[in-house]
Parts: sequence; C-alpha cells; structure tokens
Amino acid sequence: MKHLHLLSVTALALACSACGEQAALNVSDGTGATPQLPEPNKTLLPTVNIAPAKGWAEGGKPTAADGTQVNAFAEGLDHPRWLYVLPNGDVLVAESNAPKGDGSFSFKGWIAGLVMSRAGAGVPSADRITLLRDTDNDGVADLRTAFLENLHSPFGMALVGNDFYIANADALVRVPYTEGETKITAAPEKVTDLPAGINHHWTKNVIASQDGSKLYVTVGSNSNVGENGLEAEEGRAAIWEVQRNNGSKRLFATGLRNPNGLAWEPQTGTLWTAVNERDEIGSDLVPDYITSVQDGGFYGWPYSYYGQHVDVRVEPQRPELVAKALVPDYALGPHTASLGIAFGQGGALPAFQNGLFVGQHGSWNRKPHSGYKVIFVPFADGKPSGPPVDVLSDFLNADGEAQGRPVDVKLDKHGALLVTDDVGNKVWRVTPKP
Repeated sequence: MKHLHLLSVTALALACSACGEQAALNVSDGTGATPQLPEPNKTLLPTVNIAPAKGWAEGGKPTAADGTQVNAFAEGLDHPRWLYVLPNGDVLVAESNAPKGDGSFSFKGWIAGLVMSRAGAGVPSADRITLLRDTDNDGVADLRTAFLENLHSPFGMALVGNDFYIANADALVRVPYTEGETKITAAPEKVTDLPAGINHHWTKNVIASQDGSKLYVTVGSNSNVGENGLEAEEGRAAIWEVQRNNGSKRLFATGLRNPNGLAWEPQTGTLWTAVNERDEIGSDLVPDYITSVQDGGFYGWPYSYYGQHVDVRVEPQRPELVAKALVPDYALGPHTASLGIAFGQGGALPAFQNGLFVGQHGSWNRKPHSGYKVIFVPFADGKPSGPPVDVLSDFLNADGEAQGRPVDVKLDKHGALLVTDDVGNKVWRVTPKP
C-alpha cells in the first residue's frame, strides 16, 4: 500500500504539471546583464514540465546557424557528457551519469529520479572516458577506444604535462598520459577528495591554471536551497583551487549553486563559469548565468539569488552574507540548465569569434520549456556585449519531445565546435558552410 500511495502522489504531481503556474515573461526577459526578476511564485507542487527523451529519427539533426553546418562526429555513445581535446587532436568524451545512491531515501529525491528518468537521465553510469580519433580528417571519428574505464561518475578532465586529471563524483584523480596512446590501464592516483555523499549535484569539472600549477574544481550543492541541512553543504556550491604539486586545496569562490562549465577568457585571462540556479519559485526565476569568478567571491547561494535578492525559504537567514553577494555578469534565462562553455577565439566559425559558446541542456521546472540549444554570447573587452545568438537549435520536436539535449561544447584541433548530446548519444560537429 505504501508504494501504491507513492505512485498515486507521483501521478498527481505529474498531472498537476499540466496545469497551473507558467511563465509570464519570455526567456529573453531573463537574459542579459540586467535580467528581469519578478516576485517569486512558489506553488504547492513545483512546476514539472518534462520534455520526454525521444532521440533523433534516422538522419535527424539540430538546425545550425546561418553560414554553418552540422554533422555527427560520433554516434552510439552511452550518455556522453563532457569533452576534452588532447594536444594531438584526439577527442575524449566522459560517458557518465549520476553515481548509485548513498542508500538513503527521500520522497522528493525519488520524484526527482522519476523526472530525470523520463528526461533521459536515468541510465546507469558507464563510468568511462572514450577516445575518438578522426584519422582521415573527414569530420567523423573513425577510431573509438575505451581510454579509461571503471571510474566513478567521471566528468571534467584536464591535461598538464604528462598528468591527466579526472574529476570523479567523489575525488580528483590522475593518471600518466603519453601523447598518442589510445588506452590507459594505470590505476588512478587520488589527488584530493571532493565533497560527495547525497550528491544532489554530482557533476564536477576541472580546469588547469594557465601556468599549470593549480587546478580549479567545481562542486555543486547537495540540495536546491539547503533543505538537506546546511551542514551537508560544507565545501559545496563552490569552486576549489587545488595545488597540483601536493593536492592541498582552498575555497576559491562560494555561493555558486551548481557551477559546471569553466573557461579562461582569452583577453583578460579571467576565469569564467556557468552556473545553474535554484528551482521551485516559478517559471521566471531564477536565471542561470555565466560570470567571471572573483577570488574569494560569494555569489549568494543559498541565502540570496542574483546578488542580494533574499530567498525566504532558507533558514536561518544570513543577512551579513547576503550583503556581500556579488551580482553575476550575465543571465542566460531561467531554468535553461546551461552547462558547458567555450570561448570562440581562434575557432573556424567566422561569425562566432569574440564570445562564448554555451550548451543549454534544457528545463524541467519551467512552462514553456527553455534551453535545449547551443548559444553564443558576444564579448567585447572581456565582457558580454550583446544578446545571445542561436548556434544549434531544434533539439525539441514539434510535440515537445527531446530529440537531443546539448551538454558540453569545445573547439577541436581544426577550430570546429564539438557538442555532446546525452539524449541523442552523439557528438555533433559544427563547421562553416562551404
């Protein structure tokens, strides 16, 4: 009877997702340097608007921006999430998903699991990094090998010298790498533990400093707004700075609910990140964002959003922290689930040079849907300078089903844009149209 009751409540929750609260603003209203931030709209049940995972029909593909074209660089992958391009041009793909649960049960977590399964994120983690090589330079990978296996929900990757680093869900590890090798069998060496546990947000990214002496690692929060207890958030919702020589670490920036993408801005050398903001206060709140990252900066989570807009759901309140909360540089629209970022300078796409590519995985907590595309944010003098432009779109079909969901973006050795798609199980490649 208990399970029947849970299923009944689940059915009710999903049924209620078809009615009630919906956006009053356009996504564009919540985009840019000064997004509109209406009053919170907290409902009895959160807005649940899932785009069911459909996958691409034979020959189907997203729509590319004018002057560009897109083809499948690789297909038949297992939930491809993050990308890394090695110096010799080999492309690494982390095939990964959430780690197995910690054994605890929560009703809200169970519902979230059902939602994610319907959206295509319920498959077991392959725990693998796959190597893709295009040996004949025709834009399609013709060599595929299991580069590293038996990892623990791997995500971010970075190479410094002959040390290859992987951000697992619970630790930063490294293995030796020699250029050109297609498989690594050495056991990973732990560099440092990373906050784990409930892992409401399990994805952890890593990037090396420009001199290679430090590594920066993202760690998302363990909850939406601290509902698992603030003690469970120790060291989370943050970017850590790790010393490469000894693994010691310190908090570099905090109050970032779920930071994912990391990239160095070419003109200023400043670190930028993409952050997923909180849910369950309406379809128009809160915009996800990109921002430059200040050493020692606090960005509000969980006590406030987009600077000093207080979230009254959080107890106890911390007005002294809210007073220090930094305003992000640029909003990307509410609930777009913006993940991977890559600067376009030096790439092969003439219209997309000075600015930032962003992979928008897509919403579940907004009506109508938002995200489900790859955009380009123009920059000038090291800062965003205008409205975003669609690079790849139409990941949703006319029936609101997800043919694909973009995740990470990277430039390959030829300057083409690579995009992982974890519903289509592909890596797309965007190039100039002849």
